[in-house]
Amino acid sequence: MKYIFVTGGVVSSLGKGLATASIGTLLEHRGLEVTIQKFDPYLNVDPGTMSPFQHGEVYVLNDGAETDLDLGHYERFTNCVLTRFNNLTSGQVFESVIRKERRGDYLGKTVQYIPHVTDEIKARIHELAALNSEVDVILTEIGGTVGDIEGTLFLEALRQFSLEVGRENVCFIHVTLLPLIRAAGEIKTKPTQQSVAKLREIGIQPDIIICRTEHELDEDNRRKIAMFCNVDRKHVVAFRDVKHTIYECPLDLRRDKIDRLVVDHLGIGSPTPDLEDWESFVERVVNPAHRLDVAVVGKYIELQDAYKYIYESLTHAGAAHDAKINVVRVDAESIEQNGVERVVGQVDGILIPGGFGDRGIEGKILAAGYARTREIPYFGICLGMQVATIEFARNICHLEGADSTEFNKSTPHPVVCLQEEQKGVRDLGATMRLGACESILFSGTRASELYGGADRIRERHRHRYEFNSDYQEPLQEGGLVVSSVSANEGLVEIIELPEHPFYVAAQFHPEFQSKPNRPHPLFSGFVKAALEAKLAVPA
Repeated sequence: MKYIFVTGGVVSSLGKGLATASIGTLLEHRGLEVTIQKFDPYLNVDPGTMSPFQHGEVYVLNDGAETDLDLGHYERFTNCVLTRFNNLTSGQVFESVIRKERRGDYLGKTVQYIPHVTDEIKARIHELAALNSEVDVILTEIGGTVGDIEGTLFLEALRQFSLEVGRENVCFIHVTLLPLIRAAGEIKTKPTQQSVAKLREIGIQPDIIICRTEHELDEDNRRKIAMFCNVDRKHVVAFRDVKHTIYECPLDLRRDKIDRLVVDHLGIGSPTPDLEDWESFVERVVNPAHRLDVAVVGKYIELQDAYKYIYESLTHAGAAHDAKINVVRVDAESIEQNGVERVVGQVDGILIPGGFGDRGIEGKILAAGYARTREIPYFGICLGMQVATIEFARNICHLEGADSTEFNKSTPHPVVCLQEEQKGVRDLGATMRLGACESILFSGTRASELYGGADRIRERHRHRYEFNSDYQEPLQEGGLVVSSVSANEGLVEIIELPEHPFYVAAQFHPEFQSKPNRPHPLFSGFVKAALEAKLAVPA
């Protein structure tokens, strides 16, 4: 087994996750098997209870683990299917150490950061390796920035680990920033030098340095970084700002042949990567024949990372249909204040994503009604399905006051309600319906058609509230079609309106399983319907 550890310096948000995912992509295209994990130094056990404003979107794995958004990059950029063993936080580490201490596992020893905490971190790498014996390379991204106090134990654990498995089996990659001082007209390498010096103080010498830069990395700066950071000049790699899409990142890193540097350092024989399929996808993203305006109506809309997976899935589906998706970000609260027609206006499609809490809910309900009455293609996800159900119940079935018990516990018509198994739950972390669940698709429905006639599907969930089955019959009498239910509980999974150009909503999160060259069927169907509707209208 070979190991790659990716650290970051100078500032956060440099793109370590994208760099790690891109290297994974390049190694896969060389014919190697990879898996990727993320170490997060924060004390939360997982990001499940964090606000999207704090941490961006939460990414849910098949096994129900709520993880960092970078794991979404890993699964989208590679063929990896990740599990809870691919994400480790300080909260999980300390929780495990304390639990062992309480059980007496340490046999009366004084429990210390070294060796007990660092051993716990190393054990997770060994555990992942044991679970993925067919894998050639494990890539591990360490969150945060070198010099952060909370990340020190992780770096110390990696220093120890590299000695234990043999330095020849480990490649340390450090991602750093080359800022441009515009007044001087110069790129400065000093922050990189200081960052690497900090890493070397811990005992880690990077083998490759990835330099985030807005401009080309000239030979003078490359030589300077190599000399002061004690690396070979060719091991200083530029990671430039991409112009159009994050899927250009592997192609950019390939310019400096980072994949060859890695396999040469680790002594792995592998052919030059064939990136034709990846390049073809990027070309479709960069030079599409069509353009669609899709309104995403949310409550965390000002934060780019809050709906990261939604935007990426739209990109995948758009490329499949040769269309550029222009996302129109709509704040649900602004609809409540200014009216849906004025805020949403003329768009080719409306998508309402998941969310929690009652803020902006009435705006989302108005948006769902706007899509239904104006025959604008509509796609609802999780909460987006629930608001579509509420809107239909109120305005078509005339169930006055219909609502979800999440927002109105005294509603006379709780068409959406708390799951039975959730009623005794008090803790918030990892207590929702989470992970991949099997559902039955009913033939003759649009959903069945979109899934290619499949009769069963497995999709990932993250929610507490459900379509109330007590209202299934009256809503169906009003014209709502239930096209999928869960295999075990019979819970409603997909609803649709058959007479509408496209009005489909799902309780699960299809965005978690969309990939660049394999867009999710529901996203693909939504984009296709929006494009057909637009092309059918005379210019």
